Amino acid sequence: MSYPREARLRPGYEGWAALASGSAALLVLGAPARLLLSGAGQSLLAAALSAHAFWRARAMLAVWRYRRGLRRLRDYPLPAADIPWSPDRLFLGQGFRWDQRHTQRLHDARVPTQAALLRPRLSTLSTPTGAGGDPALHGVEPQETACWMDLRERVGHTLVLGTTRVGKTRLAEILITQDIRRGEVVIVFDPKGDRDLLCRIYAEAEKAGRHEAFFLFHLGYPEISARYNPVGSFSRITEVATRIAGQLPAEGQSAAFREFVWRFVNVMARALVALGRTPDYHTILRYATDIEPLLIDYFEHWLSQEPAADWRQELAAMPLDKRRLARSLQSRGRHAVSLVEYARQKELYDPIAQALASILNYEKSYFDKLVASLLPLLEKLTTGRLAALLSPTLTDDTDWRPAFDWQRVIALSGIVYVGLDALSDYEVAAVVGNSMFADLTSVAGSLYKFGIGRGLPGDIAPRRIALHADEFNELIGAEFVPLLNKAGGAGFQVTAYTQTWSDVEARVGSPARAGQVAGNFNTLIMLRVKEIVTAELLTRQLPEVQILSLLEASAVSDVEGADAQQDFASRSEDRLSVETVPMLVPADVVQLPKGQAFALIEGGQLYKLRLPRPDNRQESWGAGEIARITQAIRQRWQAT
Repeated sequence: MSYPREARLRPGYEGWAALASGSAALLVLGAPARLLLSGAGQSLLAAALSAHAFWRARAMLAVWRYRRGLRRLRDYPLPAADIPWSPDRLFLGQGFRWDQRHTQRLHDARVPTQAALLRPRLSTLSTPTGAGGDPALHGVEPQETACWMDLRERVGHTLVLGTTRVGKTRLAEILITQDIRRGEVVIVFDPKGDRDLLCRIYAEAEKAGRHEAFFLFHLGYPEISARYNPVGSFSRITEVATRIAGQLPAEGQSAAFREFVWRFVNVMARALVALGRTPDYHTILRYATDIEPLLIDYFEHWLSQEPAADWRQELAAMPLDKRRLARSLQSRGRHAVSLVEYARQKELYDPIAQALASILNYEKSYFDKLVASLLPLLEKLTTGRLAALLSPTLTDDTDWRPAFDWQRVIALSGIVYVGLDALSDYEVAAVVGNSMFADLTSVAGSLYKFGIGRGLPGDIAPRRIALHADEFNELIGAEFVPLLNKAGGAGFQVTAYTQTWSDVEARVGSPARAGQVAGNFNTLIMLRVKEIVTAELLTRQLPEVQILSLLEASAVSDVEGADAQQDFASRSEDRLSVETVPMLVPADVVQLPKGQAFALIEGGQLYKLRLPRPDNRQESWGAGEIARITQAIRQRWQAT
């Protein structure tokens, strides 16, 4: 028989029936003669009473357990070695699919008349995990199971939101651990440079036998970090200028200066590539300060390829009166001006040479003003130990640190930890992170068109590339959106972590652009947040449901008429009313305990998750662990 309401929140009345049946069973077994029972009758009656007592006791315990779950969190410790994984599914934690029943139960638990039943006892005033929040949000379903997500959904990308210290990093460890064990390419961006996360990733790489393909890039540990040139790898030469100029302000009058810087850097990059050199921050800073050496090198390279092989003699014999030149050229070096004038008089044309000559024509003090915003940026990226890290000299045999690029990492099915040390220098961290995203977007385009081996014989099989971006609001830029909406076809599956959605809006500059970013995440996992706008990112996607409300009514009325046999009549009744409410409200997300989350997965299906608490009593990441990792990496790369 079904009832309109579950009535789970009530005293355990079944206990009295269980006590009566159990006592009767003991009486039958202990004094059968008084009941005139013997033999089979005694055994049959005792068994029936015991079964009834067990049935009612079980119902009573279910009510008690349900009430206990509403007021006390369940602990969920899980060692890293026991994290489950699957080749075709992604483990998210323990939980259940949330539906109308759970909204009804949560509503019932918050009715004021239930306060006495749900008042914590002295032994449950605090939880062993210190998770806080409202335990009822998970206690509304006592039967939880392991929650998995189809890996085919990950190319739609995943957004994880949660305030500080509520479990984002723990969730990242769980997901990264599974990605490593599945053999996927794993790239982790960590702006803070969390030591525990680094140690966990390396430990998992060792357990999976993949530590040989581990690359550590860390701005806070440049002496052990792999080297990386953020502008040295590209599909189109214009990407170099875009990655550098894109870091400059673009508001108001700054937009015009940024466009000039883009053209200036693009000219330098084209000249360097034509000369067979790889662009890097150090080289671009050198020629941004003084363009003449690059102009001289390129003009001599270009003129040497012209049919007139005697250009050097002609140049030496050409008279040059700098007083007759434009004022902007009078402060320039004689050799550079001679080369430009020689090409002009001989009516020789080359697009790169023409562009270099046009830059030389700027008056130097005016030119320095135009590139004033570029030089401080490049100096930050080429000062101190960062110079050799971000502008590597590959011919230096004394530097054992490996140099990597994303094509190589993907071909090796590698694991990369990127620690940007944003707490020490936020601007450098943002520039390097954005440049890496731009580089990855370029690589995604190449993979989409040509594959890993670019169509060569023996092409390498496609890879799944798991990219985890912690605090991604600090990294997001114009390069990140194309990576989200176009890289899925190249096997990229992005998981982005941040605290509030307002952080993203502030970074991209407008709610409309932030909405464009949000629209590229098909999966949403939300832990506790403190901002209502962020919580509404989840709750606005949920439907409304109907719940039942119980209204207890009683009334007394006078009886009219002299012939009536009574003076008044009374009536008591319970009324059920239906009301439509949101499945969840933002306050529910704000009250989540630590380590718990709501998730919209697989086409907007709402799940309530409970993340496992780390139980790494046998693993301790002290300061010595970084030294061990350093030694292992150094020995491996020196051996190769």
